[in-house]
Amino acid sequence: MNDKLSKRCDSGLIQAMDRLSTTLESFLPDDQRQTQTALPDALAYRWQYSRGMFMRGALVPVLSPQLISFSNLRNIDKQIDQLYNNTRQFVNGFPANNVLMTGARGTGKSSLVRACLEAFHNEGLRLIEVEKEHLNDLPDILNLIRNNKEKYLIFCDDLSFEEGENSYKGLKTVLDGSIVGSLDNVLVYATSNRRHLLTERMSDNLEHRQGEQGEIHPGDAVEEKISLSDRFGLQLTFYSFNQDQYLDAVNHWLNSFGIKLSDDESIRNEAIQWATGRGTRSGRIAWQFARDYAGRKMMSETDALNSHIT
Repeated sequence: MNDKLSKRCDSGLIQAMDRLSTTLESFLPDDQRQTQTALPDALAYRWQYSRGMFMRGALVPVLSPQLISFSNLRNIDKQIDQLYNNTRQFVNGFPANNVLMTGARGTGKSSLVRACLEAFHNEGLRLIEVEKEHLNDLPDILNLIRNNKEKYLIFCDDLSFEEGENSYKGLKTVLDGSIVGSLDNVLVYATSNRRHLLTERMSDNLEHRQGEQGEIHPGDAVEEKISLSDRFGLQLTFYSFNQDQYLDAVNHWLNSFGIKLSDDESIRNEAIQWATGRGTRSGRIAWQFARDYAGRKMMSETDALNSHIT
């Protein structure tokens, strides 16, 4: 048997064993299922699905989470204020809302969540990142943390659902506060480039009482698709930067490398060309340009110094 065929067989066997263990576990009483009893000490975790026989998954520590301060985020002051205040209420045990952040890519949605962790981790805030494919595991995750003293943000990044995907139902369970979901020490912070998280079709807007596939009340399906977004109490919208806002972000990041945008008009022109080549202006694009420019400048200075020495 060649190596490729052997690896394929091994992979198929592992998947089959995983399905078998999940099926067998479903027949066990809750108190006999193997679960993660204590969380390792960490600021952030990722939900890792299927870690062995009779274990659905585990919260795995992120050893070096990438944090950022609110002061490094530009041109989103209103969104920062709203999310900061909501998180502060939550950490202090007061009512707060689940949050959905939507809008242009690269404008700071995910960075805002990491900034919340940076600002409040000393007050007991922790982050759990869950991929959308595993949202149906949210009740299991809540069972692992329901008795902990820490406050947890369930972070769902780049959230959207295509036709036929149903993992959003696990998210709705938590957002709705059903009997198996919602805890006082848990909030959901999600980001998406879409205002409506579930795919909509043109046919959804047809005003008729019977759907083309025989559905008697197709309007109910439309409501199902729209209502997921509405379950987030706080919704923040992000927009692409104009040129001045983009250059402000470029200047901020260049300053972190000891470079001033105003020192050379050619830097400004390069920054504009960089954004034009990518078809958008955002904080992410500004950060990428600053890293590129600073890296090239430092390398050039090092080469010149080495050349002078030799």
